[in-house]
Amino acid sequence: MVQLKSPLLRQIRRKPLTAIAPITLLVVLVFLFFRSSGSQKLRTYSYKSKKSGFFNHHRDVIPRNLPGDHISHYDLNKLASTPMAAYNKERVLILSPMSKFYNEYWQNILTLTYPRELIELGFIVPRTAEGDVALKKLEKAVKQVQTKDARFAKVTILRQDSESLASQKEKDRHALKVQKERRANMALARNSLLFTTLGPFTSWVLWLDSDIIETPHSLIEDLVSHDKPVISANCYQRYYDDEKKALSIRPYDFNNWVESDEGLKIAAGLEDDEIIVEGYAELATYRPLMAHFYDAKGDINTEMALDGVGGAAVLVKADVHRDGAMFPSFPFYHLIETEGFAKMVKRLGYEVFGLPNYLVFHFNE
Repeated sequence: MVQLKSPLLRQIRRKPLTAIAPITLLVVLVFLFFRSSGSQKLRTYSYKSKKSGFFNHHRDVIPRNLPGDHISHYDLNKLASTPMAAYNKERVLILSPMSKFYNEYWQNILTLTYPRELIELGFIVPRTAEGDVALKKLEKAVKQVQTKDARFAKVTILRQDSESLASQKEKDRHALKVQKERRANMALARNSLLFTTLGPFTSWVLWLDSDIIETPHSLIEDLVSHDKPVISANCYQRYYDDEKKALSIRPYDFNNWVESDEGLKIAAGLEDDEIIVEGYAELATYRPLMAHFYDAKGDINTEMALDGVGGAAVLVKADVHRDGAMFPSFPFYHLIETEGFAKMVKRLGYEVFGLPNYLVFHFNE
């Protein structure tokens, strides 16, 4: 008979159940050792929910080992554009194509009373010598503001990738012969700026030309209070009247208009690639122009239904842009750029309005 000399073996023979636990532990350790040595290390992910973002419905999923990889959720059904925009903390995006930097324009922006933390700014600057100068001045102005506590929510500056007119002097850029080329380029610039900056938290888009140097400080609150899909201010210009020997004002933007029978008749006789531009004697459409309806004693909240708009100071509900309203760089019903935009807005089923007694002022060269 074989003798069990080992005390451990004698113990197992007398009480076999006492060996189950250590043997099981040993088997598990061996299994885990070989499994871990023969496989790659698994990545771990941290799922962090936070209440940042406009709707408190913004969830980031951030892998610890993959920096920058995330998923953002936005519920656009909860996004509103209301006449109480500031109270409801609605985000406003101010967009300005800029060929020249006017300090008066920038100072006017800084005096707007809408909460600055709810305002985003977007600019597009042409690749010209004047554009280079404007870019340097703009960047300097932005840095001075964005380093302070009262900063804008976001500022975006783009360089235009399409051609621009060589001369940006007022008499050159408003010549009739260059209007189709100029406005096509402007439409491309506006679309690039819009599609780059419009976010899922944007409620309103204010198109404000960079040569608009004077507006009411409450411009945004005033325009949103009308609660219209598209609404335009009336653009005038201050000048020195030699006859009266005093400062006076005159209409500047003639692109805010109501369609006329003559305008429709002219359009019907045009080739597909031809356009109508308003405000030129060579194209007498006899359209009622909002610029001529200004009443110094009238109510500034008086509304006027429009068929065409300019780009001086136009407030648009962001959903109008999201639904497809953009600035055609091609003849669209014989209209282009901002006037073509108004036509597209109406084709989408929205209404366009203007405020004939609500003035903003253009720089006078």
